[in-house]
Amino acid sequence: MFKPKLFSILPTYTKSQFISDATSGIILGFIALPLSIAFAIASGVSPEKGLYTAIIGGFIVSFLGGSRVQIAGPTGAFVVILYGIIQKYGIEGLTFATLLAGVFLIIMGLVRLGSIIKFIPHPVVVGFTSGIALIIFSSQVKDILGLNVGNLPPDFIDKWMIYTNNFNSINFSATAIGFGSLLQMIVWQRFVKKIPGSLIALIVATIAVQFLGLNVETIGSRFGQIPSTFPVPSLPHIDLATVKELFQPALTIALLGAIEALLSAVVADGMIGGKHRSNTELIAQGIANIASPIFGGIPVTGAIARTATNIKNGGRTPIAGMVHAVMLLLIMLFFGKWATLIPLPALSAILVIVAYNMSEWRSFRSILKSPKSDIAVLVVTFGLTVLLDLTIAIEVGLLLAVFLFMKQMIGVTNVGVISRELNDDDAKDDPNAISKRDVPHGVDVFEINGPFFFGAAYKFREAMNTVSVHPKVRIIRMRNVPAIDSTGLQILKEVYEDCKKNNIAFLISGIHTQPLVAIQQSGFLDEIGEENVPGDIDESLDRAKEIMNLLHV
Repeated sequence: MFKPKLFSILPTYTKSQFISDATSGIILGFIALPLSIAFAIASGVSPEKGLYTAIIGGFIVSFLGGSRVQIAGPTGAFVVILYGIIQKYGIEGLTFATLLAGVFLIIMGLVRLGSIIKFIPHPVVVGFTSGIALIIFSSQVKDILGLNVGNLPPDFIDKWMIYTNNFNSINFSATAIGFGSLLQMIVWQRFVKKIPGSLIALIVATIAVQFLGLNVETIGSRFGQIPSTFPVPSLPHIDLATVKELFQPALTIALLGAIEALLSAVVADGMIGGKHRSNTELIAQGIANIASPIFGGIPVTGAIARTATNIKNGGRTPIAGMVHAVMLLLIMLFFGKWATLIPLPALSAILVIVAYNMSEWRSFRSILKSPKSDIAVLVVTFGLTVLLDLTIAIEVGLLLAVFLFMKQMIGVTNVGVISRELNDDDAKDDPNAISKRDVPHGVDVFEINGPFFFGAAYKFREAMNTVSVHPKVRIIRMRNVPAIDSTGLQILKEVYEDCKKNNIAFLISGIHTQPLVAIQQSGFLDEIGEENVPGDIDESLDRAKEIMNLLHV
C-alpha cells in the first residue's frame, strides 16, 4: 500500500543517473520559480507562499511518492478554489482546508482509491480543466492591462463587467510589458527548448521596467519584500463552525489534487514506460498537503508540465524532484530580494500561457464530436466551473456521468422471449442459438444480454409482465450476463415467486461465476435447487423435458 519509489531505486542507483537527475532538478528549479510565484499571486496569497509550497511539498512528494518522475508544487488547477476560500475564510481558513485535504488524501490512499480515481470520465476532467483555464485567463486581464480596478470579485461575469466598465483605465506601459512578455515566450519556445521562456521573459521584463523607469506594478510594490528565511511552522486557530463550513472545500481540494497528481503520473508512465503506485502517491500527496500549510504554503499536487519537463531533461528518479526543491530553496534564500522587482504584467503573461496549455481546446473540440451524453457532461461541467463553483461542477459532472453511464448500461441490456421465431441475423452464426434447438411446447426461454443491474432488472420485470400465456417451464438464459447486483437478484426472486404461484417450473441457464456466487450467497440457489441451474441451454432443455414428463404433459 505504501512503497515509495525512491527506496526501490536506491539499491541500483548510479553516479551517471545522479548527474542526469541533478541537471534536470536544477533546470526545474528555475522553471518552478516564476510559476510558483505566479500561482500564489493568482490564488490570492503572497508570492513566497508559492515558493514554500514548491519547496516543502515538492520535496516530500518526490521523497515519499509512488512515481519515479513526478514533480509537485502549486498548480493552476487550485487557483479558482483557493481564491474563493481566501475571499470567504481568510488565510487561516485556507491553511486549515489544506490540512484537512491532506488527511482526506491519506485516507484515500489507505483505502486504495488510487486505482479508481484515475478512471474519472474524460469529459468531466476536460470540462473542469478548460473551465479553470478560462477563469485563470480572466483573472489575469487586470494585471496584463494594468487596469486600476482594485480587488476583483470571484464571480466570472462580475469580473468581466468590471473590466468592461474600467477599460479606459488601461496602463499602456503595463500592456506593453505584458504582451511583450507573451510574444517573447511564444517565439522563444519555438527555437529554444532547454531554457524556459518564462524565465527569460521575467528577466527581460524586469530589466526593461527598471532601466526605462516604467510605471508598472511589481511584486515589491504590491506585496513588499519576499522573506529570505525559512518560515517557522505554525498551526491555524479555527473554530468548530468554520471547520464544518470548510469540510466541502477541503474535500474538493483533495479530489482535485488526487485527480491531477494521478493524471500526471499516468502521463509520466507513458513517457518513460514505467508504472507508478497510485495509493503510495496519494498518501505522499496527503503528507505534503499537511506539511505545506504548516510551513506557510498552499495546496500541492503533481504538475503535468513540470513532470514532462523533468523527463525531457533526463530526470528518471525521485532525486530530480528533490534537487528541484533544494534549488528553489537556495534561490529563495540568496536571491529572493531580487524577485520583488519582477513586474506583475510579466507574471500575468506566464499565467496566460499556462491557461492556454490547460485549456485542452483540442480535447474539448474532439469531445464535441462524441456521443451526446459525453457532450452533455462536458458542457455542464465546463459551464458550472466558469459560472458557479468548481465544487458544484465536479459533483454535478460526476453525478451526471454516472447517471448517463447507467442509462447506457440499461440500453445495452436487452431481454426477450426467444423460444419462438425471432428476426435475429446473428443466430445463423451462433452454434448455441435457440433457433438450432428443439424447444418443447409449453416451454418459454427468456434471454438476458448485458449486465443485470437495477435499471435493466426493471426492464426485465416489465418484459415478464407482458407475457400473457403461462408456460409449464420458464428458462431464464443468462449466458451473456457478466454481472448482477442486488436489485437484479431481487427481481429474479420475484419472478421465481410468480412462477411458484402459477405452478411454473423455473430454470436458470448458463449462469456465469459472479451471478452464480451472488445467488449462492443470498440463499436463492438453495431455494430453487442446484438441479434447476443447468450449465448450458442443452442441459436446460433436457431438464425442461424431464419436468414435462413428470407433469405428464
